[in-house]
Amino acid sequence: MTLRRRLVLSIVALVVAVSAVIGGGSIIALFSIQRSAIDEQLQYATSRAQRSVEQEGPNGAEFGRPSGQAAGTLTVYVLDGNVVVGNVLDNAGRVDRLRADVVDPLGGLRLDGRAHTIDLGADLGRYRVTAATVGPAVLVVGLPLGPVYESVWKLFGVVLVVTGLALLAATLVATAAVRRALRPLDRVAETASAVAGMPLERSDALVGVRVPDADPATEVGRVGTAFNRMLGHIAGAMQARERSEQKVRQFVADASHELRTPLASVRGYAELTRRIGGDLPQDVVYAMSRIESESIRMTSMVEDLLLLARLDEGREIQFADVDLTGLVLDAVNDAHAASPDHPIEVDLPDEPVEVLGDAARLHQVIVNLVTNARTHTPDGTRITVGIAPVPPADGGGVDLTVRDDGQGIDPAFLPKLFERFARADSSRSRTAGSTGLGLAIVDAVVQAHGGRVSVTSEPGDTVFTVHLPDRTRQPVGAPAGSGT
Repeated sequence: MTLRRRLVLSIVALVVAVSAVIGGGSIIALFSIQRSAIDEQLQYATSRAQRSVEQEGPNGAEFGRPSGQAAGTLTVYVLDGNVVVGNVLDNAGRVDRLRADVVDPLGGLRLDGRAHTIDLGADLGRYRVTAATVGPAVLVVGLPLGPVYESVWKLFGVVLVVTGLALLAATLVATAAVRRALRPLDRVAETASAVAGMPLERSDALVGVRVPDADPATEVGRVGTAFNRMLGHIAGAMQARERSEQKVRQFVADASHELRTPLASVRGYAELTRRIGGDLPQDVVYAMSRIESESIRMTSMVEDLLLLARLDEGREIQFADVDLTGLVLDAVNDAHAASPDHPIEVDLPDEPVEVLGDAARLHQVIVNLVTNARTHTPDGTRITVGIAPVPPADGGGVDLTVRDDGQGIDPAFLPKLFERFARADSSRSRTAGSTGLGLAIVDAVVQAHGGRVSVTSEPGDTVFTVHLPDRTRQPVGAPAGSGT
């Protein structure tokens, strides 16, 4: 149940409760006042009836009709517990004799000087009666309570009508008042929902996104003001993070660019020394070869870092029609030559598959995935590279898969598999491992193409899936992320 509905129901319930208390109290008060008035009238009626019986006797012509008695007055003469005569005065002023079965219950009325309520059946209804002594007998006089109950029921109907109207008015007024009072909270919720649906990778995503008309004089307004301050802090933190990341990316790009030349020199001099070494000692020749191999490895790492830095800046991607089938066949043929101990198969459609992208970068994606499978699985592991067009009903595009039946990837390592310098050598390597940049480059290149890369792994079945969007879609131009 929403807060608005709870508030409206609470207000309506309070109005109903107050109306019920006031109405119930009014009904009880009316009944009590009118019954007191009946009791007071009953005392005068009893006095008049006593005087009439004393003067005329119970068999006199005026018994039950003394001067001043109201219509409906009941007069019963009781001797030794037996009803001798019982009359009631009708609306026309005539005296009607009562049947024995109607007046018999009055024979046992107590002589306590108090008024009692007694039901005399369907003919007479409820009466307020009292008993008084007249000589050796008992005189019972009563007045009808019908008018009292009629007044009470009328008031009860009025209370119901008034309560219903109050309920309707309270619902309308409460709904309008609560809606108006919670309108600022609705704006806070709308702003929060908008922020939740925003891509917060950009530092300017929250610029201009604020709760409008946040009045700090109200409770809800203070919530909006606090939310606006929080958005300001988040926006500032995002901008500071982007500036820091930009500095790091610029540093990496500059450092990688500057390192290429000295690394090429080191590699060249090491190779030259090894080739013209002549009679150099064997350990010196070995040292030169190690310097050469490590410079090659470091050059490859620098090239990867430079590529990632340029991808982060939205560069290095040139879109054109690419024959993805041809790229897969070329990469598989190269892998056959580089690692004959790994059987590599292809699963391709009958027709060539084309995508919109950068041929060199997509070739690097395929090579990195196949190399990753070769490097981190033992000899004899079967690798399958496949292409499967995605139906338009499922979004269209192409899925490129690289599957191996190796030992699988540690589930704890999967969430950080595409991070830079991430390694799982302890669980999946058969050699010295790698720099940990290959899969990060795969993720960055795929994101630059507007696609995504995912992995599922279990012992005997590890599948990397690269989804490239439909070739008719325009590629995204935002900088690619780091692959996290």
